[in-house]
Amino acid sequence: MTSSPSASSPPLSVRELSGDTDHAAWNSFVGRVPEGDVLQAWEWGGVKGADWSPIRLGLFRGETLSGGCLILRRKVPLVGNFYYAPRGPLLDDWGDETAFTALLAAIQDRAAKDKAGFLTIDPAVSIERTEVTALFTKHGFAPPATTDVQGFGGIQPRCVMQLDLAGRSEAELLAAFKPQVRRNIKLAFEKHGVEMVENLTRADLKIFNELMQVTGERNGFRPRPLSYFETLWDNLVPAGLAKLFMTRYEGQILSGALCFIIGDKAWYVYGESSNEHRNVMPNYAMQWAMIKWARDAGCAWYDFRGVSPRRRQEGESAADVEKEDHLQGLNRFKEGFGTRYVEYIGEFDLVYNKAAYWAYTKGKPAAQKLARKLKGR
Repeated sequence: MTSSPSASSPPLSVRELSGDTDHAAWNSFVGRVPEGDVLQAWEWGGVKGADWSPIRLGLFRGETLSGGCLILRRKVPLVGNFYYAPRGPLLDDWGDETAFTALLAAIQDRAAKDKAGFLTIDPAVSIERTEVTALFTKHGFAPPATTDVQGFGGIQPRCVMQLDLAGRSEAELLAAFKPQVRRNIKLAFEKHGVEMVENLTRADLKIFNELMQVTGERNGFRPRPLSYFETLWDNLVPAGLAKLFMTRYEGQILSGALCFIIGDKAWYVYGESSNEHRNVMPNYAMQWAMIKWARDAGCAWYDFRGVSPRRRQEGESAADVEKEDHLQGLNRFKEGFGTRYVEYIGEFDLVYNKAAYWAYTKGKPAAQKLARKLKGR
């Protein structure tokens, strides 16, 4: 696992990133490494700036950026500060333990100054990379004390569906879709006349948000407010890191989605749809438009994001799994596009202050549960 630099290798250093030059270099690095994600892009610190303070650390070999981390710092009452690195940290070589150790030491030094109680990470590293899990364990990381077992498996989805795009024509992509998916795409565009709305602006987020409220009520989740999507737009769209899509049928907007993109990777992140005219298949039309957009942008793959980590066990029927897990319908929808199932290693916590960590993982949930109980009396 451990690799050591040769005597002629440039020295390692870690420093806080700042300024336009660092900004451009960091986003370029995030875009080129396989595990890079928009959630590690420079601009994501601005997206989360209302509640979190961004810390951007770069790992250098001489003058070459070869790793680093966007860390979000938050202060919680009775707990104090804690760190979260969404889809981080990033390294150009996970086999270089010396580089990882240097980055970890710099994060710990900064955590000591901020009196941060713990650090949570969740890099987009495949669960098959057992050597990376071993590296984290060796350096004191452990799975979180509390785990999301009902949703997508963590703060960020632990399991996703990805569609490979590299070197594939539109015809080849369509051929890989399940027959019903191809049929629904054709029905949407050719029979029903669903169209993609062009030249969308920030003002269109109001319609997008209205449909998101409808989707949340239908599917039983609490959507983000309009102000959050406006912040997303302001930080990501001008930087070329996001694009808004909408479908229209007979003059009515039926569905919409926000996609993220960096380097050769694209993600379908926020999707919503009307309760009306669902028979004209607007979501299939929209997915096909987004897939073509990602392909034309040179992306190697298109990520449908979260799916349920609940997989069918030996002896179980599909109906048994469906009855137990409401996300299975979402899994089937995304599988229809010829995707591959990807599972990441998940979240890991590095504890700096045991009392603060206990307060956040055990004390805070207990206090919230008691408050809800008292409120219900």
